[in-house]
Amino acid sequence: MTQLKARPTSNRMMAIDDSLEARRIIRSGGYDGHTAGIAPEFVQGNLCILPRDMAMEFAAFCQRNPKPCPLIGMGAPGDPSLPDLGDIDIRTDVPRYRVFKDGKLVDEPTDVRKYWTDDLVTFVIGCSFSFEKAILEEGIRLQHVARNTTVPMYRTNIDCVPAGRFRSKMVVSMRPFLPADAIRAVQITSRFPAVHGAPVHIGLPEAIGIADIARPDWGDPAEIRDGELPVFWACGVTPQVAIEAAKPALCITHKPGAMLITDRLNAKLAAF
Repeated sequence: MTQLKARPTSNRMMAIDDSLEARRIIRSGGYDGHTAGIAPEFVQGNLCILPRDMAMEFAAFCQRNPKPCPLIGMGAPGDPSLPDLGDIDIRTDVPRYRVFKDGKLVDEPTDVRKYWTDDLVTFVIGCSFSFEKAILEEGIRLQHVARNTTVPMYRTNIDCVPAGRFRSKMVVSMRPFLPADAIRAVQITSRFPAVHGAPVHIGLPEAIGIADIARPDWGDPAEIRDGELPVFWACGVTPQVAIEAAKPALCITHKPGAMLITDRLNAKLAAF
């Protein structure tokens, strides 16, 4: 049986092809690392779980900011299942969670059953891992996949459109490419608006408020080699920044890079 393991010190990619099997192992506590390259045919999602009284405001925030917050799934109040996305128990099926109380991070567990209440509503937001498969199929190297690291993510000075208590600057993920590959990556990702779509910025990180590209706010640093350009995509970690401003009594998200693996196929997201 193929097994997932926590990220090994050798940086060897340990992947599995089937979404159901991946979730089974995660649900059992057998894996708590990043999910890049795992079940690559299937859509992965960013997670945000909020009290019911904030759910409509957050849905409006997603609607007004479709680049960083492309909503692909929403649960019913108190229901941990997401039947439109697969046989999912959102309390156990993410490798590692982040729990916020009054906007402050208080825990990073692998299971959130003890925090679950009948008042909580689940939101799943599209993830750039979906378009990465299409980039790799073009023969273009993705550094974080090759190195088995988490893609670097940064806070920017780009304003999101506020909605109620939710307001934030945009978070971006970065991948370095040679210019020709960067052009092709723009073309490829433009076909995937449901998972962030085309980049929001290329080159000049200081122009979007990133003072030191070698020090990401989340994820692992990337090496930008001679001749490469940093290419920035809107990132589904943006809601975690909005949570800091909204300060809900309780909010549960994924740990950046450790995503929900769904049964929805990436191929069905592409807009040709």
